[in-house]
Amino acid sequence: MPVEVILPKVDMDMATGRISSWFFEEGATVAQGDVLFEIETDKAAMEIEAPASGVLRNVTGKVGVDIPVGAPVAWIYAAGEAEADAATAVAQATPPAETAKAAASALDAGAQACAASPAAGPSSCTGSPDGAAVRASPLARRLAREAGLDLLSIQGSGPRGRVVEKDVVAAKQGSAVQPEVPVTAAQPATAAAPAISTPVPVTPLAAPASDDQIKRLFAAGSYEEIPHDSMRMTIARRLTEAKQTIPHFYVTVDCELDALLKLRAELNADAPEKDGQPAYKLSVNDMVIKALALALKAVPDANVSWTEGAMLKHKQADVGVAVSIPGGLITPIVRGACGKTLSEISNAMKDLAARAKAKKLKPEEYQGGTTAVSNLGMFGVKDFAAIVNPPHATILAVGAGEPRPVVKAGQLAIATVMSVTLSTDHRAVDGALGAELLRAFKGYIEKPMTMLV
Repeated sequence: MPVEVILPKVDMDMATGRISSWFFEEGATVAQGDVLFEIETDKAAMEIEAPASGVLRNVTGKVGVDIPVGAPVAWIYAAGEAEADAATAVAQATPPAETAKAAASALDAGAQACAASPAAGPSSCTGSPDGAAVRASPLARRLAREAGLDLLSIQGSGPRGRVVEKDVVAAKQGSAVQPEVPVTAAQPATAAAPAISTPVPVTPLAAPASDDQIKRLFAAGSYEEIPHDSMRMTIARRLTEAKQTIPHFYVTVDCELDALLKLRAELNADAPEKDGQPAYKLSVNDMVIKALALALKAVPDANVSWTEGAMLKHKQADVGVAVSIPGGLITPIVRGACGKTLSEISNAMKDLAARAKAKKLKPEEYQGGTTAVSNLGMFGVKDFAAIVNPPHATILAVGAGEPRPVVKAGQLAIATVMSVTLSTDHRAVDGALGAELLRAFKGYIEKPMTMLV
């Protein structure tokens, strides 16, 4: 029986992936563990190994085409095994009894989900005219529900007619008016007053302007259309969800940097040489990462993640750092930053940033984390507020260090001052706790020698 080669899920948010290149041609003999192909996700490029040894045949995964996670892209045949077409290979790889059982389980799970959540609405639970459930991804169901669209009216472009995100987006753009949603209120039945149903109109949320409506605001030929890539679409979706579903709270503080800048210059000047180059070159951002990690250790109640069932209180501070890359940004993570020296943090960040820009990060290097730093100081930005990126409950926005007038011992003086703003998920970190975390952070920044002991 041929071994199925599927497109694996290499990213938590991954629904589809693209094969950027195959390393073997159809008919080639491969060994288990050989790198078969490379996947390009919205964040990284991953090499996928052969699950078995044999002859590579029935290659259906095309380069540069969006392929759903779990879909077969090729099959590996044992030596001497008769070749079948792709359809036959699928049937061999998945016995009919198992296929029927899996389909029944999927339909039953969908029915249970609809029964458990009546508010889901007809767009997510409606069956097709022949009694089969509508094939749609969870994201497509949610988008359709939010837009008031009936999944039955949307033509699916996914495998076996499955409705996917882009189908709902296309249908939404073609719908200028959203229908009203009636809510039925039933009165208790009595002999004197029979039960009645009164439709109560509910004003739907205003739909965003369609692409055509926006384009009509500009003269034809006055702009260039640049299609969104998968990274930009993912960033837009995740940040929209974060801003809409997370109650943000903001706390800002000014930190004096003169002592930190002096210590940084001394440490860099005393850096030992390695292969004719300094073993490290510390940046202000490296010291910000260390200070935030130590602040979370000092205020452990702020080192948390919100879930609906419980608060996750983390045992170590894993600090993500926003890195700008072509087409968007990614947040590689410095794991266990409390226990790392400044030189270790500096060298780790240089390596992570270089591989992030080359899309060579592993999923575990940018997924998770307990907080994040976003630094725009190098662009001269004085202060700003960042959007919390779940599962984090906090993110620190760092502005530029600049000379400002300050009052010291009743006298006017000049100091290098940096403004930082902590954005918090108010469900997990309230104002007082956020202020306590910033106070601890400010202490480490203004007395940087405490980060070395």
